Amino acid sequence: MGVDVVLKQVSQPGTSSKRRQLTQVDVAPDGNDVFAGICARSKLPMLSRVDPYGDLILTTAEMPQFIAEVNEELGIASTGPERELLAGLRRLAERCAAETSTELHLEGD
Repeated sequence: MGVDVVLKQVSQPGTSSKRRQLTQVDVAPDGNDVFAGICARSKLPMLSRVDPYGDLILTTAEMPQFIAEVNEELGIASTGPERELLAGLRRLAERCAAETSTELHLEGD
C-alpha cells in the first residue's frame, strides 16, 4: 500500500492531449509504506489528499506548497527511514519546481 513518488518529464508537441508523453526521470519508492503512513496521519492539506490506492499528479505550480508540507513533516519525523524518504521527496519536488516541463506523480498501489 505504498505511495511511490515519481518525477516525470512531460512532452506534448502541439496542442492535442493525445500526443502527450511522460518519461520517468527519477523515483522515490515507498517499499515499506513510510510515505503512505506519513500521509495517513498528516493534517496538512496536500499530504492528506494522497490516496494510497490512487494517483495524485502535482504540477510545478503546486511545488511550493508540497515542499513546505514535506519540510514540516521532516521537522517532526521520528525515524531515520522517515527523514531519509522525506529528504528524497524534497529533492524531487525542488527539481520539479525548477523544471517547468515536469510533474510529480504520487502513485498508490
